[in-house]
Amino acid sequence: MKGSSSSLIIMIQAVALMIMVVVPAAVLGQTPSECNDEKNKLENGCRAVIFGRDPTAACCQQVRAAHLSCVCPLVTPKLVAAIGGAQRAIRLVQGCGRTVPRNFKCGSLTTPA
Repeated sequence: MKGSSSSLIIMIQAVALMIMVVVPAAVLGQTPSECNDEKNKLENGCRAVIFGRDPTAACCQQVRAAHLSCVCPLVTPKLVAAIGGAQRAIRLVQGCGRTVPRNFKCGSLTTPA
């Protein structure tokens, strides 16, 4: 009886470990290579935004397709300033059809409450 309960505990721990390791990877679903490709597409498609222009249809398509797990680590204070500040960055993302939740942290940018 004691051996079967310790085996059960070990099995439960193994399943818990698999869930902690496998589920986040499945949720994120992006490899470093895919994230790099996504970053390059955003940089190329949205370059005009840095120069004060509105996003193009191609830029908005990239914004809508972007995975937060890939994009948020790239959001630095320097990038936010280059775009024209936090409020403009949020408006541009919303203008492309993406919802920006309140109090959401993405890189160095936290949206207002």
